[in-house]
Amino acid sequence: MKWFLLFVAALGLGLATADSIDSIESIDSTESSYNYYRLPTSLRPQKYHLRILTLLENPEDLRFSGSVKILIEALENTRNITLHSKNLTIDESQITLRQIGGEGKKENCVSSTKVNPSHDFYILNTCQELLAGNTYELYMTFAADLNRQLEGYYRSSYKDPVANLTKWISVTQFEPASARLAFPCFDEPDFKAPFVVTLGYHKKYTGLSNMPVKETKPHETLADYIWCEFQESVPMSTYLVAYSVNDFSHKPSTLPNSALFRTWARPNAIDQCDYAAEFGPKVLQYYEQFFGIKFPLPKIDQIAVPDFSAGAMENWGLVTYREIALLYSAAHSSLADKQRVASVVAHELAHQWFGNLVTMKWWTDLWLNEGFATYVASLGVENINPEWRSMEQESLSNLLTIFRRDALESSHPISRPIQMVSEISESFDQISYQKGSTVLRMMHLFLGEESFRSGLQTYLQKFSYKNAEQDNLWESLTQAAHKYRSLPKSYDIKSIMDSWTLQTGYPVINVTRDYSARTAKLNQERYLLNTQVSRAHRGGCWWVPLSYTTQAVQDFNNTAPKAWMECGKNGESLPKTIQELPGPDQWVIFNTQLSTLYKVNYDAQNWKLLIETLTNGDFQRIHVINRAQLIDDALYLAWTGEQDYEIAMRLIEYLQREREYLPWKSAFENLKRVGRILRQTPDFEFFKRYMKKLISPIYEHLNGINDTFSSIPQQDQVLLKTMVVNWACQYQVGDCVPQALAYYRNWRSEASPDEKNPVPINVRSTVYCTSIKHGSDSDWEFLWTRYKRSNVAAEKRTILTALGCSREVWLLQRYLELTFDPKEAIRKQDSMWAFQAVAFNEVGFLLAKKYFMDNVDFIYKFYHPLTKDMSRLLSPLSEQVITLSDFNEFKDFVNNSRQSLKGLEQAIQQTLEIMLTNVQWKERNYHQMSRSIQQLL
Repeated sequence: MKWFLLFVAALGLGLATADSIDSIESIDSTESSYNYYRLPTSLRPQKYHLRILTLLENPEDLRFSGSVKILIEALENTRNITLHSKNLTIDESQITLRQIGGEGKKENCVSSTKVNPSHDFYILNTCQELLAGNTYELYMTFAADLNRQLEGYYRSSYKDPVANLTKWISVTQFEPASARLAFPCFDEPDFKAPFVVTLGYHKKYTGLSNMPVKETKPHETLADYIWCEFQESVPMSTYLVAYSVNDFSHKPSTLPNSALFRTWARPNAIDQCDYAAEFGPKVLQYYEQFFGIKFPLPKIDQIAVPDFSAGAMENWGLVTYREIALLYSAAHSSLADKQRVASVVAHELAHQWFGNLVTMKWWTDLWLNEGFATYVASLGVENINPEWRSMEQESLSNLLTIFRRDALESSHPISRPIQMVSEISESFDQISYQKGSTVLRMMHLFLGEESFRSGLQTYLQKFSYKNAEQDNLWESLTQAAHKYRSLPKSYDIKSIMDSWTLQTGYPVINVTRDYSARTAKLNQERYLLNTQVSRAHRGGCWWVPLSYTTQAVQDFNNTAPKAWMECGKNGESLPKTIQELPGPDQWVIFNTQLSTLYKVNYDAQNWKLLIETLTNGDFQRIHVINRAQLIDDALYLAWTGEQDYEIAMRLIEYLQREREYLPWKSAFENLKRVGRILRQTPDFEFFKRYMKKLISPIYEHLNGINDTFSSIPQQDQVLLKTMVVNWACQYQVGDCVPQALAYYRNWRSEASPDEKNPVPINVRSTVYCTSIKHGSDSDWEFLWTRYKRSNVAAEKRTILTALGCSREVWLLQRYLELTFDPKEAIRKQDSMWAFQAVAFNEVGFLLAKKYFMDNVDFIYKFYHPLTKDMSRLLSPLSEQVITLSDFNEFKDFVNNSRQSLKGLEQAIQQTLEIMLTNVQWKERNYHQMSRSIQQLL
C-alpha cells in the first residue's frame, strides 16, 4: 500500500515465536478463554469458497450478503475454531461443520459460539474435538451494509454528468485487517490459502476480482441477477483478496507476451487512463526481468476508485487506486502529477512480488513490503523514464523526509513489535516506506548490482507463496555477498542491517581532520532535533559504510565503501581513523551521493574549504546530490547548535550560482521551516529581503513565470521552474505576482473556463494561490465553482490547496466548515488537503488550530475508524507553534482530549516534540540567525 503516512523496540523483541504461540494455544484455547492477539496455530485454512451477493439498486439500502466455505486442516487437536469477524451479522442456525478428510469421518457440529471484541475473534466451539491430520469444512452465512468507512467491503459513488445521477459502486479495501469486515476468515498474513470467489450482482454491472472470470450463470431466484465465478486464485493472504461491482469502462493494454492488462475508471474519466495503461505493462515486464520470476497470474486489472482512503492498494491481480494516483490528463495534470502516477503504479506492481508472492509473517516486518516496493519502484521508473532523473529525486526526497522524521526521539524502528490492530495502521508511515527504501538503497550501493540482485532472486524463489521475516532476507543476501566477494567474510548482512532496522534514528558522524598527519578521526552518535537530550542519552551504534572523495580526486561516482564504522560486541560505537587524506588546502566530502543515511559535521577548516569551492570555485564538479547534502547538513547542524548559522548562511550564498533542482529543493525545505517561525516575528522583513536576493537570479535565469516549459529540454528543470516560481510569488520577486494575477484574469474572462484554461499547467498551483491571496471574494467563488465542475482529480487537489490561500478570515472559516461537511463537494479522503492549506497559511493558522481544538470530537467521528487521515491535520499545527505558552496550551488540550485522539498516540507525541524543537530554536537561534541574515543583505 502506498503513502503513507511509539514503541522503542528492544532488540530481538519483534515477534512472539511459534513456540510461544503454540504453548499459549494449548493452554487457553481448549477453555475458549483465548485472549492472545494472534490466532491460535492449531488450524490452517486450505481453501476458501466465497460467495457474495451485492445489492446496489436502492441507494437507501446498499448491502451485501454471502456465504463462505472454508476447508480447514487441523495441525493439533482442538475443541474450537477461532477466526476473525467484525460488524457482520452471522446466521448461527446456518453454520455447519463436517470432517471431509482423514481418519474415520465422524459427524461434527458447532455447539456454541462466542466473540472476543478486543481482537475481533469469532470463536466456534465444536461438538467433537478436531483431530490433528484431519480436514474439515466449515460453512457460514453472513450479511452487512456496504459501509461508508472506506474499509472492508464498502460503497463509493460518482456523478454521471449526462444523466445527472449519482451512481453507486462497491469495492474492497482489506489491508491491514479489514477482510474480517467482509467475511469470516483467518485474517492474518501468515494464513495463506487459495480463494474461489463468486460474485452475484445485477447484470448491468461488471464484477471484478483477483482472477479472470471462469463462468457466469443466471441467479436462481433474482430476476436480471447473475452469479459470476472467478478462477481459483494462487495461495494468498486475506488482505490481498479484492472484488468490486461497478459500471466502469476499461482500457486494454497491448504488450506482447504479458498477462492481460486492463485499466478501469468511471466512464466519464476513461480518457484519463491512457498513461497508466501504457506505463503499467512496461514496468511489469521490467520487474519480471529484474526479479527473474514471471508475473504469476493470467491477468491484472488496475482500477481508479472515486472514494479511497489509501493512495493505492496492491491486491493481487486487481490493484485499486485513488483517482489522483492512476488518472492523468495531459490538459490538466502537471509533470509532477504524471510522475506521481508513474511512481504509484510502479510501487503497486512491485508489490506483486514483494508482498504478494512473498509476504511478511507478521506486521512487524511491514517494511519488507513497503520499503521494498518504494525502492524497487524508483528503479522501475528510472528504467522507463531515465530523462526524469527520478532516481536521484526520489532518493534525496526520501532522505530529506527521514533526516527530519527520524531525528525525533518519538520516532520508531523500521521493524517494530505490533500487538494491536490499531498499531498496524500506524506503521504505514514514513519510516516503513521512505526509511525502508533508503536503507535498501544503501545496501544496494554497498553490495553492488550482482550481489543485490542475486540475493533478492534467491529469497523470492525460496519463499514464493510463503511468508518470511527480515532475517530470511539477510541470509539470502549474505550468501550472495560472500559469493560475489562484495562483503568481507567476517561481515554479515544481519549485523549491519539490524543496526539500521531494529534501532530508532540515524547517526551524525563527526569528522575531525589532523591536517599535518593527513588523517581524520571519525566518531558517531545519534542525531536528535531535541537539544535537551544529553549526549550520554543519545547512544546507539550503526554499521556505516564509509565512502568519501577529496578535492584532488573528486570521484563522486564510486559509492562503494572504502572503510566501515563498526560496532563492538556490546553494541558500543568504535571510533575510526582514516589515513592518507590530503593537506590543509583541500577539502574532503564523506557519504558520496548520500549513499547512506547519516549527517556529517566537519571541522571549521574543512567547512571553509567547501564554502570556498561552492562560492568561488568549480562547484559543479561536486556531485549534485552532495551539493544538496552540504546544504541540508549545514542548515540542520546550525538548527541544533552543533554548527554556527554563519557557516550555514555563507554556504547557501552559493545558490545564486546554482541551476540544478536538487540543491534548491534541499535549501527550500530547510528555509521553509525557518520562514514559518520568522514570519511570526518582527525580524521577518530581513528574511523576506534575503529570500528575494537569493531567488532573483534563478527566477530571471528561468524566464520568470512566463510559459517557457515546452522549450525546457530537461524534465527536472521543469520541476525547478515550478518550485522557484512558487517561492518567487510568495516573496514577491520580480514580476511574479502581477503576471500570476494577469493569467488568472485571462482565465476568468474565458467564455467556457472549464473547457479553456490559459494558465500554464505547471504553474497553476502558484497562479491560483497567488490570485486567491491577492484577490476578491468573486475570485474565490470562481475557483470553488471550477472545483465542483472539474473532472480531473489532480486538478481538483490543486484547486483545493489554492482555496486555502485567502487572507479573508470569514472565507477561511467558511472553507474549514465546508471541508468537514459530508453534504458538500469535498470527499472525506481529500479533506486534509483543504485543512492543511488553511493551516499553513499565516492568516489561517490560528483559525485552523482553534477549529481543530474546538471541534476535535466532531473531527474524530468524521474520520473514524480511519484515524490516520486525522493525524495528517496535525503537521501544519506542529510546524508553527513557536512559544512555550502555545506549546503548553496544546499539551493541555491533548491531555484533556485523550478519547478523541485515540489511535493518534504516535502522531501526537511527534507533534508535541516538533513544537518543542521550534520553541528551543526560537530561544537559541532567533537572534543569531537574524544577525547572520542582516550581514548578508
